[in-house]
Amino acid sequence: MVNVLKGVLVECDPTVKQFLLHMDEKGVLGQKFVIEDLDSTHLFVAANIIKTLESKLWELMDKLSFPVGNEQ
Repeated sequence: MVNVLKGVLVECDPTVKQFLLHMDEKGVLGQKFVIEDLDSTHLFVAANIIKTLESKLWELMDKLSFPVGNEQ
């Protein structure tokens, strides 16, 4: 029997890939979303989770960034 899953190929650096794998393993998004770990920079993930995944990554980036310059 053949199983068909709709997915998206995600290319990212190895650090982000490890973060995504961690999120998948811990069930942070409420479901498993990694379909296949392809290589050091590519994942095949469930298509229905892309918007949520992007949102979580932007939240992380906002937490890790800091203002530059003399903003007051």
